[in-house]
Amino acid sequence: MSDNSIFCILPYKFQGQWVFDDAEVDLVREPFVSGADIIIDQMVKSLEDPENGFILLFSKIPFPGYQLEFEWIDKELGGNWYQSKALGLGGWLCPAMLKYFSTVPERIYSQFKNKN
Repeated sequence: MSDNSIFCILPYKFQGQWVFDDAEVDLVREPFVSGADIIIDQMVKSLEDPENGFILLFSKIPFPGYQLEFEWIDKELGGNWYQSKALGLGGWLCPAMLKYFSTVPERIYSQFKNKN
């Protein structure tokens, strides 16, 4: 587990699904599912060619430029449900989230940016 307080991943589309790789935590084509993919669809509409990769920054603490706050709702099947009040959408984050956080955060803050 990293000591970072802000994490950076580069999601992209693979076979029609949002996924990301992170060699530092042994993840390859880890998918976003159960609403998390729909949230990404909403947030990348204004980005340039997000299907080929975009920057997703996230943290359990607010940081300058964050765009969305997600609030923990419930746990299910080893993962956790979060809700964005701003979007009126929720999504499930799988147990791989714990490769970044030592405990399940009450809130997650995120920013979606072009990779170039």
